[in-house]
Amino acid sequence: MDVVKQTKKPTGLSKVTWMFIAMFAFILMLVWLLIAPNQTRVQRSDFLFATAKKGSIDVTVSGYGILQSNEVTLLTARNNAVVKRIHLKPGAQVNEGDIVVELDNPELDEMVTREQQELAKLNANLRQLKLNNQRELLRESANLAEIKASYESAELRRTAEQGLVDKGIVSQLAFKRSELQERQLKERIAIMTQGIEQLKLVHRESETIQQERINQQQGIVANAQRQVSQLAVRAEFSGVLQNLAVSLGQSVTPGQEIALVGSTSKLNALIQVSQTDAADLAIGQFAKVDLRQQSVDGEIVRIDPIVKDNMIEVEIALPDALPKSARPQLAIDAKVSIAKLNNVTYIEKPANVFANAESHLFKVDSDTQIAHLTKVTFGRSAGRYIEVLSGINDSEQFIISDLSSLAATTNTIKID
Repeated sequence: MDVVKQTKKPTGLSKVTWMFIAMFAFILMLVWLLIAPNQTRVQRSDFLFATAKKGSIDVTVSGYGILQSNEVTLLTARNNAVVKRIHLKPGAQVNEGDIVVELDNPELDEMVTREQQELAKLNANLRQLKLNNQRELLRESANLAEIKASYESAELRRTAEQGLVDKGIVSQLAFKRSELQERQLKERIAIMTQGIEQLKLVHRESETIQQERINQQQGIVANAQRQVSQLAVRAEFSGVLQNLAVSLGQSVTPGQEIALVGSTSKLNALIQVSQTDAADLAIGQFAKVDLRQQSVDGEIVRIDPIVKDNMIEVEIALPDALPKSARPQLAIDAKVSIAKLNNVTYIEKPANVFANAESHLFKVDSDTQIAHLTKVTFGRSAGRYIEVLSGINDSEQFIISDLSSLAATTNTIKID
């Protein structure tokens, strides 16, 4: 007897179906691995965007610094002294001759009094010398007059006796004696006259010597008085008091700094420029200096060859006529015109982008609002703009915010 076996009907999905399901899941996972992680969604409001343009831009180098007086005077102490009074403080406007600080030194006052007394003594000695000389000259003149009278008398006697000798009334011997006396008196007159002239020369020389002593003493007195006057430290020209280096009651020594006065009418701009940008600078280039309220034109007159903290000091000459707001130590900004680039593609300078270097930026597709990471080569910097050599075309839009961390993980982002 034949036994009929019943076949068991299969239940559930077949093996082929499961194979298709597994393959589809694998494809989905592969797509997710390749696409999903590389596309990040961002908000437009969180980033800065810029559109490339084509045209002309000015290449400039920016710097910051202060206004500095072109004429600066350092006021110093001339003698040992003590600060007695402070008349002006930093920032004060000063005129030529204004007292800034008053010093005190009692020894100088005593020296002036002592030297003035010595001068008075020498003047009195000169007056006494003149009196003595005059008295001596009068005495010699009186003696000369007396001898002249004796000579005239002797001449009369000799003339009278000459007629009597012929008559025998006066002896020849007596007449010869009269002639001798006349000659002797005449010689004495000549000698005394010459002596008086020599005496006048001696008197004049002695008075000159005494006058020279007086002149020398007058110089000593003037020097002492000048030292006393220098205790009042004065401004040598009109300007502003930039610095005061002493305090009340402080002792100072010769040559020690007291104050610094700078001109307010003749100012230069002193700016700091990075050593990379300074390579394009040259003396004679024009600059625009921002004084906060106004801007003025200037010209580079000096470039410091020494680099300090990766910065180089540049001095810019300014016109004589400056706004009233311009004053020494005023913080300023300046831009120096280096060149003008014509018919170039440029864009607002992205974050962390440098001139003459390559970088990666996200270029935005205006239709899909998807940004793709693009390699860009930059040229010269021009203030807030930078030249594009390759990687960017006119009218293309890019994200210029710093996305360096995002670029390391994805090359595509979706902008919402």
